[in-house]
Amino acid sequence: MELGQPVSDHATLQATNVGGIRETTVEFSPGVTLLVGRNATNRTSFLQAVMAVLGSRNASIRGDADEAAVELTLGDETYTRRLSREAGGVVTAGDPYLDDPDVADLFAFLLESNEARRAVAVDADLRELIMRPVDTDEIQAEIDRLVEKRDGLQSELDELDELKGKLPALEAERKDLKSQIEATKQDLEATEAELAAADADIDESREETSALDETLERLRSKRSTLDDVRYELETEQESLEATARDQRELEATLADLPDVPEGAVDERDAEIRRLRKEHQRVESEVNELQSVISFNEEMLDETGTGAFEGVAGANEGADADDVTGRLLGDDAVTCWTCGSSVDEAQIEATLAQLRDRSQETVSRANELEAEIESVREEKAEYEEAKRERDRLEERLETVAREQEQAEERIATLRERRARLTEEIESLQADVDARERDEYGAVLELHTEANELEYELGALETEFERVDENVRQIESRIAEQDDIERQREAVADEIASLRTKIERIEQTAIDEFNEHMDSVLQILDYANLERIWIERVQRDVRDGRRTVTENAFELHVVRTSASGAAYEDTVDHLSESEREVTGLIFALAGYLAHDVYETVPFVLLDSLEAIDSERIAALVDYLDDYAGYLLVALLPEDAAALDDGYERVTEI
Repeated sequence: MELGQPVSDHATLQATNVGGIRETTVEFSPGVTLLVGRNATNRTSFLQAVMAVLGSRNASIRGDADEAAVELTLGDETYTRRLSREAGGVVTAGDPYLDDPDVADLFAFLLESNEARRAVAVDADLRELIMRPVDTDEIQAEIDRLVEKRDGLQSELDELDELKGKLPALEAERKDLKSQIEATKQDLEATEAELAAADADIDESREETSALDETLERLRSKRSTLDDVRYELETEQESLEATARDQRELEATLADLPDVPEGAVDERDAEIRRLRKEHQRVESEVNELQSVISFNEEMLDETGTGAFEGVAGANEGADADDVTGRLLGDDAVTCWTCGSSVDEAQIEATLAQLRDRSQETVSRANELEAEIESVREEKAEYEEAKRERDRLEERLETVAREQEQAEERIATLRERRARLTEEIESLQADVDARERDEYGAVLELHTEANELEYELGALETEFERVDENVRQIESRIAEQDDIERQREAVADEIASLRTKIERIEQTAIDEFNEHMDSVLQILDYANLERIWIERVQRDVRDGRRTVTENAFELHVVRTSASGAAYEDTVDHLSESEREVTGLIFALAGYLAHDVYETVPFVLLDSLEAIDSERIAALVDYLDDYAGYLLVALLPEDAAALDDGYERVTEI
């Protein structure tokens, strides 16, 4: 497997006051570097220093110092990190390797307390750990946005299909109107020719004809105006009906909106402030625990170098005993401050309790972060509902004003229609009176010609309207191919996002199962046939609803003395088997999230639960997946590894 970019840079790390380290400079090369030494020889502190300069927040300041600093040089690049104590915790500064260390903290910095590494041992939610770096809410929000866009494009295509259905009728209507226009023109020409002949025979009818022409022109003008008024009136009535429909739809939508309780947003703000305060307190407790753990590890280191006589002086100004007592109760070991002789195993046990408490406190901090995010989302929902209600109410007011204006225009148009109707009736009576005299035939021709001219104008106006509709529809239909391409692209993006979570889950499972099979073959545990993860679906409660979620189920298969395979439980795994399984689970997350592309380091310590030969095989295996693999080992365990691996024996 080819991972990331090749690593060839020699590394130099300088650390001051990190963990139990006062000051150190260590050089190491790409590949495996073994940190060899007994317990309390600053190997873990060195790994913490590496984590700090890479960007992790899981590093502590030496107990008797207020500031710590780390510098890492890789080739021509230099990275720095400074830590300082301030009220409420530890503040960091500098230019670390990573801007966001969360994924590396979870899958690359595999110290004893690493959450992914311990997941199997503490029966943690394996899927939640694998998917934690993935912002599933953001993915779902993007999917929802794209679905809305896709539906909008589909609506446009549906509208185009509807327009296509209307087009043949409109084209037929346009063709029919064109024929009517030609026929009316011919009738008008024939009438005008007949009128010209009649005028030639009766010269004395000129004056009467002129008066009739004027009256007919006025009549035609009034009829044209009346037709326009009727059209405007129909348009306004349709507009009024449309606004009434809009009003009903808006009122229905408004009625369906959830009510926002009075003061709900302020209550959520207060809850967020309370949770943040609690989160700050828990983070402060985490920092205190880290300081106590570091202080005790440092003191263990000093006891191994004959420095115990100076314990009292080293503790001046450090309240480690008070903090330990407050965190662990009356059973805390305070040998560093009272000077009493305590068995080293008892101190190690106390440190184990502190580490467990630290892990629990970190978990509580994560829970509080999740609660804060949940309350934020609830607050955002309330705010969005309020904004939507305000928008709908404002729109309702606008629609009401539009209705009022339309009703006023309708009343005005009805008055104009009535007035024009009276005027037309009066003009028509005048024309009728003139037709009754001796020039009735000529006047009738004039009337017919005027009516034909009016009809021709109406036909031409209707033709222009239909022709414009046809051209607009044809223009819209021309956009169909582009809209279909957009819809297909959006649909592909939706499909890709919907399968992204599934792809990451499946990749993690495949990586774990593949590497677990390989490692079990190499390490050759007795009667342990296979350890594998299966993706299953479970029904869980989400508020008042029951939803189906994916989950990772860990299976253990053993073989009996007769060679038959049977399924065992995780509880029956030995400590060594659990450690190996946890490390391979972390490796699966490391590969599934391509952590190697952002940080070329993998850090390991506390492998004592695994025997030396298996440690050697495991380190050889992991060497293929990290540019720099830093491993803290006891001397007897390091002796089993390849002599070609670089070793650091003094820190």
